[in-house]
Amino acid sequence: MNNIFTPYLEKIEQVIDNALPKSANAQWSSDSFGILPDCINADTFKPLVQPTRSLIDLGGKRWRPLFLVLCTESFLNSKNKSLDKKVLDFAYHLTPLVEFVHTASLIHDDIEDSSETRRNQPAAYITYGMDTAINAGAWLYFEASSCIDTLDADTDTKLNLYRIYARELRRLHLGQAMDITWHRNTDFCPTEEQYIAMVKNKTGTLASLAAKIGASTAGANRETCDRCGLIASEIGAGFQIIDDVINLTSGNPGKKRGDDIVENKKSLPVILFAHKYGTSSKEFKELAHHFEQAKKTGIDSPSVEGAIAILEQSGCIENARKKGIQFINDSCKAFGNVFGTDNEGTEKITKLFTSMIPSSVAK
Repeated sequence: MNNIFTPYLEKIEQVIDNALPKSANAQWSSDSFGILPDCINADTFKPLVQPTRSLIDLGGKRWRPLFLVLCTESFLNSKNKSLDKKVLDFAYHLTPLVEFVHTASLIHDDIEDSSETRRNQPAAYITYGMDTAINAGAWLYFEASSCIDTLDADTDTKLNLYRIYARELRRLHLGQAMDITWHRNTDFCPTEEQYIAMVKNKTGTLASLAAKIGASTAGANRETCDRCGLIASEIGAGFQIIDDVINLTSGNPGKKRGDDIVENKKSLPVILFAHKYGTSSKEFKELAHHFEQAKKTGIDSPSVEGAIAILEQSGCIENARKKGIQFINDSCKAFGNVFGTDNEGTEKITKLFTSMIPSSVAK
């Protein structure tokens, strides 16, 4: 990521550390839980804090909280407003909202997908147990909103932030429901339009949440916030498509190449293949056979590489790569239309997302 973002990221880390301390303190406990009985001590919070905090400590790009702050800056610049320190402090204060929701979703994703690793370490449910991981992940969805409660703002502002947060979380779970339904049903293959709708909710909603919260914090009206959210969801969709491609090429960091095949994921390359040949064709039936075998025998099955070879030879992985990059580039231009192309904040948003496209994919 570009060095111009280092000061932003350092401040974001400080905010996250305060919002979810490694060990419970009185202020955090009071902010998060209110008054508790004296018998509840620091150890009581460990089953919530350890699984969530350990995943946060393993890294992550933190691009969602960074994007939130950049949206605040961009809107202020577009209105020729000075970068008011109080407004920017508000934006930073709210960054745990997106990072904690993201972390919670990863904990639950690994359970739902039976993924064994996350960021090169055992998944939370393996380390801490299924029951603890489910509970801690669910708790973090709610803990994320504590930063709204502790924001030094009026009631109407807080209510609006809660409205945005709650709606985006509902959309997130809708997208996940669509994805789960599709990979459980081996006979169903969604259309490209359905797939884009799914990923704009499942993946894009966190980008949308960041954009809406960032713009709202700077004083943008609901129409502008919704427009920013829509554009951001398409950036999220673009990166999900790129993840689909990486899964079938180099493999996603901390995961094994082709695990989407084992999980019967209907990723965009697969959907493009189905559209190209038809689901009743011998080509698609051969691909489906590899998927079935991989699901039965696991990630080390020869059928994983067999499926990848079919998708590569068809050109569908390459076509998906181009579509993912186009989503990102078109969305960055769309932010220029909202905030102004000569806006320093818009330029930073473009630099952020173009720098995140892996060189192996950007070509």
